[in-house]
Amino acid sequence: MRATVGASSLTLGGLLKHLAFVEALTFSTKFLGRSPGAPWDTADWDADPDWVWHTAAEDSPQQLRALWQDAVARSRAVAAEALADGDLDRLGSGWPDGQVASLRRLLIDLIEEYARHVGHADLIRESVDGLVGEDPPVAQPPAAVSAATR
Repeated sequence: MRATVGASSLTLGGLLKHLAFVEALTFSTKFLGRSPGAPWDTADWDADPDWVWHTAAEDSPQQLRALWQDAVARSRAVAAEALADGDLDRLGSGWPDGQVASLRRLLIDLIEEYARHVGHADLIRESVDGLVGEDPPVAQPPAAVSAATR
């Protein structure tokens, strides 16, 4: 009960790239039955199953943010089209293993995925800025963060 978070290789960049991949996988592959698209379909997953996490360090913050924003925009477009053609219980085309899920199920899966990783991101943030909790005390401005960690 007294253990604290130790060293981890998890990075905010890795989390953002992972969430971009999850968006593409959920809507392109699991809902539409299509390839997740670039850059996911050209990655050598056999050589590095953790490719998303490892390659995020090579990407700039701007590239990672754009990758995630584009993935979210495509997901929203797919969800909007599906809702215009039915409701949350509309079934997708099927997963690669043959299972079929509703839009509702996939959205709930995404909520769970984001919730888990927001907690990870908060732990990383705490290790960078040293502040604990949701908001810093009013009298205490946030700790200065060096340009190298931004």
